[in-house]
Amino acid sequence: MQAYQLGIAKFQNSGAKVFAISTDNTPSLKAFAEQLSLPFPLLSDFVDRKVSKAYGVLLPKYGVANRVTFVIDKEGKISYTESGGDAIKILGAGDACSRLAHRKAS
Repeated sequence: MQAYQLGIAKFQNSGAKVFAISTDNTPSLKAFAEQLSLPFPLLSDFVDRKVSKAYGVLLPKYGVANRVTFVIDKEGKISYTESGGDAIKILGAGDACSRLAHRKAS
């Protein structure tokens, strides 16, 4: 989260949008976003876990989603995915933004 917060200008300069989706409830996400002063929205997938299921990241046994970063192009196609610890590593934001820029240039 911190990497995306620190690297938000790179995404904004490339015309990309950053947001996070969590299986946590809305009040928890609001408190978390305020605590970290996040410059991007946190969306809740708490009620039916529909988004987590659709993207194949839900861990049904635990009712939570894996940590995954998706880079989705303007056509709505997933062009890059990082999961597990790599999804939240400090260099993740720069890597995702670079991949997005490379995708645009292709």
